[in-house]
Amino acid sequence: MKRALLATIIFMGAGAAMAAPAPVDDLAGNSDADRISRLERVIKAKQQADFAMQNQVDTLQQDVQNLRGLVEQQTYQLNQMLERQRQLYDEIAQLSTSKPAAPAASADVINSQPAVAADSSLDETASYEYALNLVRKDRLYDEAIPAFQNFIEQYPHSTLIPNANYWLGQLLYKKKDYAAAQKSFAVVVNNYPKSSKRADCMLKLGLIAEKSGDQLNAKKFYKQVLKEYANSSAARIAGQQLTGLKA
Repeated sequence: MKRALLATIIFMGAGAAMAAPAPVDDLAGNSDADRISRLERVIKAKQQADFAMQNQVDTLQQDVQNLRGLVEQQTYQLNQMLERQRQLYDEIAQLSTSKPAAPAASADVINSQPAVAADSSLDETASYEYALNLVRKDRLYDEAIPAFQNFIEQYPHSTLIPNANYWLGQLLYKKKDYAAAQKSFAVVVNNYPKSSKRADCMLKLGLIAEKSGDQLNAKKFYKQVLKEYANSSAARIAGQQLTGLKA
């Protein structure tokens, strides 16, 4: 009887031992502290990787913005060149239809003398083309300024006056004579609402105001460009400048 009782006690003790909770170790034999430490290292490494990735994204975004600005500037310049070519073609076509036929001349006269303007409109156009060629072909910017000034003074009612003021303003702007450039651009903006140069002149007025520290007027001109010439290259540049002022 005693042996049976002793065997029963031993059996119950063994069962209790088997039912008792095991030590808090993972399968690899590490404690909770080790597991927490390893988890902290994983989280820290992930945070560092995320931070590095965000820096790369920020850098790429800045590069994209810079490239976008460069593309828009180049598009703007290309559009200006195309517009000027179209105007030249129109002017040449007008001259071809309005110029009276010249009487026949001998070969000696043709070879020894330059062609003389048949009327005032040809003189006007020749004067404008002379000033324009100083800019576009010869790149004699200082000489082009008085050439355009003389044209404006001599032909104040010419249809080319807004273009002449635009180019004069551009030349003065390039020389950083912002006060004089502002007057030329303002002539186009205020007096020639249908001029193809008006949007560019309005943009330049905004840039001059911004350079002069007059952000209020700069914003006014940029917003006016966006409102009146929403789909133009000038509007895209005005939008960029306006965003920069708000930043």
